Formats: sequence, structure tokens, C-alpha cells
Amino acid sequence: MDQFKALVVNKTETDFTVNVKTVSMDDLPEGDVVIKVAYSSVNYKDGLACIPNGKIVKSYPFIPGIDLAGIVASSKDPRFKEGDEVIATSYEIGVSHYGGYSEYARIPGDWIVPLPKGLTLKEAMALGTAGFTAALSIHRLEENGLSPEKGKVLVTGATGGVGSIAVSMLAKRNYHVVASTGKESEHEYLRKLGAKEIISREEVCLEQIRPLDKQYWAAAVDPVGGRTLATILSRIQYNGSVAVSGLTGGADVPTTVFPFILRGVNLLGIDSVYCPMELRKQIWERMATDLKPDKLLESIAQEITLEQLPEALSNILKGKLRGRTVVKLA
Repeated sequence: MDQFKALVVNKTETDFTVNVKTVSMDDLPEGDVVIKVAYSSVNYKDGLACIPNGKIVKSYPFIPGIDLAGIVASSKDPRFKEGDEVIATSYEIGVSHYGGYSEYARIPGDWIVPLPKGLTLKEAMALGTAGFTAALSIHRLEENGLSPEKGKVLVTGATGGVGSIAVSMLAKRNYHVVASTGKESEHEYLRKLGAKEIISREEVCLEQIRPLDKQYWAAAVDPVGGRTLATILSRIQYNGSVAVSGLTGGADVPTTVFPFILRGVNLLGIDSVYCPMELRKQIWERMATDLKPDKLLESIAQEITLEQLPEALSNILKGKLRGRTVVKLA
């Protein structure tokens, strides 16, 4: 426990490095709970944390990784004891507080969720922030009236982490899933996850977007944003909803008020970072039960080592990763 391995990002006036290094407990920030990390995962934000101009990391040197799952090694927080299996995602982890790409992490107890029955530590990281975002999106859509008989549900960026898990979760709950992707080679993958229809990226990202178009979908899970979101809003059925959680397609949304005031469309913002703990625990319980994807580890996740992590972080920024990548640390 005195010395252990971690992925360390460092930036100086003349150099930027991403290397696996030996660190000590003294290097870790303050926190109530020390966790022996079993698994972490690869997210787009983690990729940004590992490039010089990613605008994620606040100070250097730094250990990234916004997700972690492991076993409590020691605790000053009475809610957790040595040996407890726990999850920690979001908040400042991997942004301004050292994250999960380390064999040990020390974090505040307020950021920790007990591992629900029905999930292993590895399954929890196969889900991670991406799975949490997908589950929270579906939860919010259903709160706003979505049910399988209402109609088809679109998932954009369907081969990514959020998209893949959303397709699988929705299919498990008997929704008719329409998956959108720019990768023709991944159609079979999406069908295995449960997609009933597959459409091209271009069909949901139009150059000329009508204020109101034909009504195609009852709802959508959209981690893309940009022109894609504007296109979707113009095509959602009356009183339907769109859960938006990302901006890989851009931050600007060239839309009008018409979908909202003439069709009663709901635009639901999905924030996984500061989601309140009571709701956070509820979503994790759903991910361990009715929203747990079938064959999660076999179909959606692949496992890598800490040494393989730099390449995976580079690939997620290039759109080359499919599904979820789990990092084994223990």
C-alpha cells in the first residue's frame, strides 16, 4: 500500500507526458476513504484529460479516471468500513481530484456509492459513468411518460459507451430501439444489443433542418448534441422527450421554439456529475436490476491493463472504441 502504480499525466512549459509511474499514499489528495481500486473505465472525458489542450485537468501532475470501483482499505467515514465493495464516479474525481487510474484512491465518503447486489465490481465499471448516463436518461424519459407502447425510441452515437448501453437497456425493457451510427461495420453489433432498426448518422444530422418535420420517434437518448439534436427535436412525436447528455456533435443547437410550443416536446438535460446522491443510488439500483444489460461483459465491454490505457485513451478521442473499455487495476 506504501507504493503502487498509477497513470500520471504531467504538463510543464516544455513537455506533456502520460506514463504509468510508481506513486505513494503521500501523493494522494485528502479524503475520508482509501479504496483499493479493482477496476476503472475509459470515458471521453478521460481522453480529454490526457491531451495537452483537453481543458479537463486543473493542475499537474495528475491521475485521471472519472470512474472507479473497488474495496475499502481504510475509512474515517462511519458509513464505510474495511472490506466494503464500493463505486465512485463523477463529482471532482478525475477532474480536480485524483481519479481511478491508480491501484489506490483516497476520496471523500460523500462521493461513494455502496456496490448494489446484482453487480460485480467489474460489471459496475463496464457500466460506469456511461452506463449511469444512459440509465439516468431512460429514467428521466420514463418519468416524463415514455413507455414501450408510445412508439420508437432513437439512440444516437449508438456504438459509443452511452449509446451501446442505452440500446441494450431499452431493448431489455421491450422498447423498439432505432440506433443511429456512422459505422456501417457495426450494424451486427447493434442488432445483437437489441436494436430493431439501424439508421445512418446523416439521417439524424441534416444540413437543412425544418422547424417541424415528420414525427418519427416517441423519444430519444442523445449523447451527440449539435445539429443532431436540432434534427431530432424537429422529428419527435407530440409530447415526446429527448434526453441530451453530450456534445460530441457540437455545443450549438440550431433549433427553434416550435417543437416545444407546437408539439409539447420536452428537452431533458442529463447531468451525471452532480446528480444528487439519493437519485444516484436509485439509478445504480436500477442498473443492477431492471436496467442491467444482458450479457454486459460479453457483449459491450472489453478489458485492458493500466499499461494499455494510453492507447485506449487516444482511441476514444478518435472514435475508435466500441462499447465500454474496462481497466483492470487489482
